[in-house]
Amino acid sequence: MKKPVGITMGDPCGIGPEIVARIFSDGLPEPAVVIGDAKVMERAIRSLDLPLHVQPIASVADAALDGKSIPVLNVSDLPDDLPVGQVDGRAGRASYDYVVRAIDEALEGRIRAIVTAPINKEAMKKGGLNYPGHTEILAERSGTDKFAMMLANEELRVVLVTIHVSLRQAIELVTQESVLRTIQLAHKAGKAYGIASPRIAVAGLNPHAGENGMFGREDLDVIAPAIGRAREQGINASGPWPGDTIFMRARKGEFDIVVAQYHDQGLIPVKYLGIDNGVNVTIGLPFIRTSVDHGTAFDIAGQGKADHASLRYAFDQALLLNAV
Repeated sequence: MKKPVGITMGDPCGIGPEIVARIFSDGLPEPAVVIGDAKVMERAIRSLDLPLHVQPIASVADAALDGKSIPVLNVSDLPDDLPVGQVDGRAGRASYDYVVRAIDEALEGRIRAIVTAPINKEAMKKGGLNYPGHTEILAERSGTDKFAMMLANEELRVVLVTIHVSLRQAIELVTQESVLRTIQLAHKAGKAYGIASPRIAVAGLNPHAGENGMFGREDLDVIAPAIGRAREQGINASGPWPGDTIFMRARKGEFDIVVAQYHDQGLIPVKYLGIDNGVNVTIGLPFIRTSVDHGTAFDIAGQGKADHASLRYAFDQALLLNAV
């Protein structure tokens, strides 16, 4: 039997347990285990009235993987009265523990990929942890220093040079080395999708990609030389292209992947197309990791309204990707 995919439960007070339960209820094409809290998963199943049961396990090797139950690698023992739809430090700490355990399982080769349900930064901070998001936890725990976030759906793939920092800091972090590293990671990501020579379009930092220095020199002095160095390495990269048109061109099929310089430049076009079929992929890690493209949605948690389409899409993308 194939190694299972490890699905982290996400913040126990958010919609994570619900959407995890729903993708199991719909049926998964490959074996999977949940890394989380068995009691919380049982509560989610009851609230949704699903014909499922939880199989608590102490190790991945104990999982039945027969498709008739949800194997849960029990990492936390949260209280029965843990609130739903609220920020809670205990849940924030537990969600971190799930990710850490999943990383360790992946590094030891016991799971074939990690798919993550959403966590909440505020809850983690209340739990004594200060991380901007999943990406930084994954990189730190796995000892990875060259990594990037890619957001993808059926129409766009976007890799970010800078992620969870202020816009002012993002501009400072756009250097020749960071742009080149991101282009290299985008090239690897394209290869992982089975594209022989990925066409990588690099977005400019300034309006109109600087308009030949009229609107700032970063595009001429930093980004263009990084693209040149990438091309010397045999990477099919081009640009810098104006950020206001490059995503449209990629969507029409002119490019395979867009390298965006900062968070909102890259994520707004992807999320505008809809988050149901969006997936977050961390590239550069020593294992495959995909995630939903949305948050914990405390406002609808426990109400049976959460859409699990993004989590299922993330699961399917994890199966599709090859290790890079």
